[in-house]
Amino acid sequence: MFSVPGLMGVGVMGSLLFKYPSIHLKCICPLITSTSRLFPIHKCESFLFTLAKLPNAYYLPANEGKRFVGSYKKEGKQKFFSYKERQVHPTSVFAAGTAKRTAELMRRRSGEEEQEQPKLSNRAYDNDLPDHPLTPTQWKTLKENAKNPHRFEIRMMVRILSQGADINVAKSLLTYVALEEGTLSYELMLRYLTLCVHGNHHSEVFDVYDIMTSHFKTLDTGAYSLLIKGFSRTERWKETLLLLKKLKKLITPSPQNYADAIGGAVQHGDSATAWALYDELLDKGVTPNQESWLSLFESGLSDHGNDERLESILNYMRDNQVYPQESLAKSVKAWFESLPGNKWKGKWSSVEPSGVCRSCQSRLESIQLTEEEYGQLKDMVMKDVIQGKDVFNKTTPEELERFKTFVKRRPPFDVVIDGLNVANTTAKGNQSETLLAVVSELEQQGLRMLVLGRQHMLRPSRSWDRRHMNLLQQKADCFFTENISEDDPFLLYATLHSGNHCNFVSRDLMRDHKACLPDSATRRLFFKWQRGHQLVLNNFTPGRKVRFERIQHYDTIVQTNKTSWHIPYDEDGGDRCSYEVPQKWLCLTTME
Repeated sequence: MFSVPGLMGVGVMGSLLFKYPSIHLKCICPLITSTSRLFPIHKCESFLFTLAKLPNAYYLPANEGKRFVGSYKKEGKQKFFSYKERQVHPTSVFAAGTAKRTAELMRRRSGEEEQEQPKLSNRAYDNDLPDHPLTPTQWKTLKENAKNPHRFEIRMMVRILSQGADINVAKSLLTYVALEEGTLSYELMLRYLTLCVHGNHHSEVFDVYDIMTSHFKTLDTGAYSLLIKGFSRTERWKETLLLLKKLKKLITPSPQNYADAIGGAVQHGDSATAWALYDELLDKGVTPNQESWLSLFESGLSDHGNDERLESILNYMRDNQVYPQESLAKSVKAWFESLPGNKWKGKWSSVEPSGVCRSCQSRLESIQLTEEEYGQLKDMVMKDVIQGKDVFNKTTPEELERFKTFVKRRPPFDVVIDGLNVANTTAKGNQSETLLAVVSELEQQGLRMLVLGRQHMLRPSRSWDRRHMNLLQQKADCFFTENISEDDPFLLYATLHSGNHCNFVSRDLMRDHKACLPDSATRRLFFKWQRGHQLVLNNFTPGRKVRFERIQHYDTIVQTNKTSWHIPYDEDGGDRCSYEVPQKWLCLTTME
C-alpha cells in the first residue's frame, strides 16, 4: 500500500472501498465527445472534465508525448560536580544534537563514507512521469507499456503527488480512467483529493467534496481530515465545523484536525470560535499540537482579551515538558512585546553551565529534585521498576534480596558505577584497566563508591586482569551479579536508596526503565532526576585523565518568576532526540 500524507492509511483493503467502490461515469459527466486529435471535452458537469480550468483546454497531439521528460524534481559531597574543578566535555549526552554529532563522529573515525542512496529501479516506477497532460490514448499506451500495469493509475497519482507535478496531469489521468473504466474508485478520488489539498487547489477541493458527498453515503476518516484541512484555508472555512462534527461520529478528531479548524478560525478573524475549539480539544483529552498554539498566539497579537489563556498555554508546556518550535517561540515573543504598556522585551539567549541566563543574568531553576519529588520518584521506581512484573526476568528473587541486604548494611554511597558498561567505553586497553581508571579518579575525590559487575569479571582473562580487579575491590564496594542478570535495576535501587546526593555512572540512557513508570508525570520526574545524577564517561584513552560529560545544574523547562519568563525552544532545522533537551532559550523580561 502506498503511504500518502493525509490519507490515514486508506488502501485497497479499506472497507469503504468495497461498500462504495466507485463513482460511475454516468453520474459524473453524461456527455463526453471527442471531435479531434486534441480531444476537447464539452458540457461537463464536474471538475473532472471542466477543461476550462486547464489553459486553453489543451492536450498535445497523439504523436507528441511518446517521450515524457520526468520532472523529478549533597550538595556537600558532590565536589567532583563543581564546574570549575571538572574539566569536562563541553556538552552533555542530553543536549540537543549530541546523538547526531556522535553518530557522525563515529562514522568519520571508522572511515565510513556516506553511501549514496540507491536509485529506484524502473521496476519500481515503470515509466517516467509526464510533465504535461496526456490524451486518454496516450495514457492507455503508457499503461500498456508499463512492466506492471496492476494499479497503474494509483501509482501514477501517488507519483504526481510526491513529485509535486502539475495538477492538470492528474486531471488528464482521471479523464482517461473515467473513459476507460466508466468509474472512478474511491481510492483514486482520495489520492486526487490529497493532491488538491496539499497543492492548495481550493476550487478542486470543493468539486471533489461535492462529488464524494453526493455519491458516497459516508466518507472515511482520511477524507474528512483532508477536507477539514482544505476547507479551513478558504472562504468556506465555517464548513470545517460541520466536517469536524461528522468526523466526531466516527472517531475523536486528531490534534491536527483541531489545529486545522483553529487555524481556519484565526485566519478569518474569529478568535472566539478558535478558543471554543481549543477548549473542546482539552475537554476531550486530546493533546494540542504546536500549530494550534501558534494560531492562538497569532490571534493574541491583535486581540488581548485572552491573555490569561495564552499564559496558561505556557504553563501547559511547563507541566508537560513541551518545547516550542522556533516559529512558535517567535510568535510567543511577538505576543509578549505586543502586550499593552510595552512592558516586555524578548531576547534570544543561552544558559551558562552554572544555570545563569546569558541575557538577563537570572539563575534558572535547579535540576535537583525537592525532597517531596525525590520521595515520590523513589517509591515509584521501587514499585514499578525494581519490583515490577518482569523484574525476575532480569534476576532472581534470591539475588535481589541478597543485594538489598548488601546495600542496607553499608553507609549511603556517593556514586554507583555500572562496571561492565563503563569498562566497555573504549576498545583501547583491556576492560579492567578502564574500569580501574574511573574508580581511581573518583576515589581521589573522597567518594564512597559501589561498583556493580558480573561474576565473569572475577575470572582472570585478557579483558579482566586479576591485579586490576583486586585493586578495584580495595578502592570500592563491589557486587557481582549472575552473568544472566541485568545491572540496571540494581544500579537504580542502590542510587535511589543512597539518597538524593548519590549519582551513577553509565552510558545507558535508561529508556526501557523510564517506560515502565506508570504515568507521564513520573516519567518526566525520572528524566529530570536522571539528567541531574547521571555521569557519562567521555571518550576515554587509557593513561589519560578521566573526564565526564557535563551534568547541568539547571532544569530545561519553561519557567517564570514575577519579572521574567525563560522558554527553551527547538531551533529550526535542529535534530533533537526524544531524550535530549534544547540548548537555545527565549528570555523575556519586564521593564517594570
